[in-house]
Amino acid sequence: MEPEPRRTYVLVDGENIDATLGTGVLQRRPGPEERPRWERVTKYAEAQWGQPVTGLFFLNASSGHMPTGFVSALLAMDYRPVPLSGAGDVKVVDVGIQRTLDALVGRDADVFLVSHDGDFIDQMSALLGGERRLGVLGFREYVNAQYAAAGIGIHDLEDDVRAFNVPLPRVRIISLDDFDPDYFLR
Repeated sequence: MEPEPRRTYVLVDGENIDATLGTGVLQRRPGPEERPRWERVTKYAEAQWGQPVTGLFFLNASSGHMPTGFVSALLAMDYRPVPLSGAGDVKVVDVGIQRTLDALVGRDADVFLVSHDGDFIDQMSALLGGERRLGVLGFREYVNAQYAAAGIGIHDLEDDVRAFNVPLPRVRIISLDDFDPDYFLR
């Protein structure tokens, strides 16, 4: 029997991305057209490293409520929803992602973490070395700087992945080489 092909795991911290989009970028609740197109994230991951992708989308279900419409949409996009519950003082999504990253140490796989949160730096750092490829997807200006300091590549959800249908009103540092005055003159 042939071994399974090397795989990329995309671990999505949905709470973190949604909170950063709403609070940091838009300063309000995002409209449907302003939310990420999650299927583009897995397509990007597949294109980056040319191998099969498994998307795991972590959800906080501690309230006992399952967002069935959203879960159905995730399933239609070939994500595996991971609805976790726990005590009110436990960050269940973070703990679930940390445990998943720990479990990946023994697997021959690559990882994209979709989060800005620094709570995963120890687990991501433990995956460094060898042939494994690692990346963090998020809004570059909000991604915890420890990832880049550890040598983990940062990929921007808007600029690199093109996960949005509309331009977001972000204020960020622009390389002079990428500066387009026409954008600001509109």
